[in-house]
Amino acid sequence: QVQLVESGGGLVQPGGSLRLSCAATGNIFTINAMGWYRQAPGKQRELVARSGRGGSTNYADSVKGRFTISRGSAKNTVYLQMISLKPEDTAVYYCNAEVVGGDAWGQGTQVTVSS
Repeated sequence: QVQLVESGGGLVQPGGSLRLSCAATGNIFTINAMGWYRQAPGKQRELVARSGRGGSTNYADSVKGRFTISRGSAKNTVYLQMISLKPEDTAVYYCNAEVVGGDAWGQGTQVTVSS
């Protein structure tokens, strides 16, 4: 099994920046890809950014150019650097790991963008 722990959420003003971190423990050798999803109140959970094998990345159109996903050197950590934050980025952000046998999820971290 893989366990994920996120950190780095909080309250930020529009235009500000935040960096989310996620660390995986357990059977990390079963991880194929890691990414970030978010869920705003009343909305479905959506993919924000994903980092796959070989360093491939993909982003939701709404965050392209503002968010950057990266992996740690040990490949069991994933980061999400967020700049130029907008109120519509407000959501609970979840770390995800695509694992052989099923996905693993973190507990979520709240990001609130408000003045």
